[in-house]
Amino acid sequence: MTQVNDFSTLPIDLHFDALPAHVAVIMDGNGRWATQRGLPRVAGHRQGAKTVKDLLRCCKDWGIGALTVYAFSTENWRRPMEEVGFLLRLFDRLLRREMVEMQREGVQIRFLGDLSPLPDRLQDLMQEAMAATRHNQRVQFNVAVNYGGRQELVAATRHIAQQVSCGALSLDQIDEETLSRALLTHPLPDPDLLIRTSGEQRLSNFLPWQLAYTELYFTDLLWPEFDRAAFYQALRWYQGRQRRFGGLVAAPIAQGL
Repeated sequence: MTQVNDFSTLPIDLHFDALPAHVAVIMDGNGRWATQRGLPRVAGHRQGAKTVKDLLRCCKDWGIGALTVYAFSTENWRRPMEEVGFLLRLFDRLLRREMVEMQREGVQIRFLGDLSPLPDRLQDLMQEAMAATRHNQRVQFNVAVNYGGRQELVAATRHIAQQVSCGALSLDQIDEETLSRALLTHPLPDPDLLIRTSGEQRLSNFLPWQLAYTELYFTDLLWPEFDRAAFYQALRWYQGRQRRFGGLVAAPIAQGL
């Protein structure tokens, strides 16, 4: 493909066959982006939502099959109630506004996390969106809402324990695949690449099991600043990595392509 200035097609120096199949993102820095500009924090979340939309379209355009974003953690309830309320209303508005476009662009949306504390109307919208897009196959968009990785592992362990208790599963049958099947991301493959913005370098309770062998990319850019050019740089970095999976030195991902 030909490289163009707006990155609307896959840049020529990215190898299609060596792109990550699944990208995960910790979207950090919305509040700081707004504060630096003398704006209320909610303005950063509004701009951050636009960045998510563009990154999702970029994944579709470039052939990356799955994008998982950390939108609202179980710890985010500790933020000021005004900010939490705005985020919930933002989810509501975006779902109502973007459903037709998601259908047109072949986006399958899933929400990962405990949705029960959310407003009933928002829960209904999320369920409707998942049902309406479940057959779309162009790109899978996972939105982690009221999600905590340790809580996910506890819930998966309880599910497996119940299966053992009722005789559907024996202790000898429990292995890594058993646990993976009990996680919210099943049946997706684990992320190949994690991107975290704003200079922070931690996982913050996001997909701790799934990220065991993921390549971790950290950037000082604040999330609203993370455009297609920044994503391109992250993918270039990824394609130069050597993925060992516990073994000896491996070839760079894109070598020989």
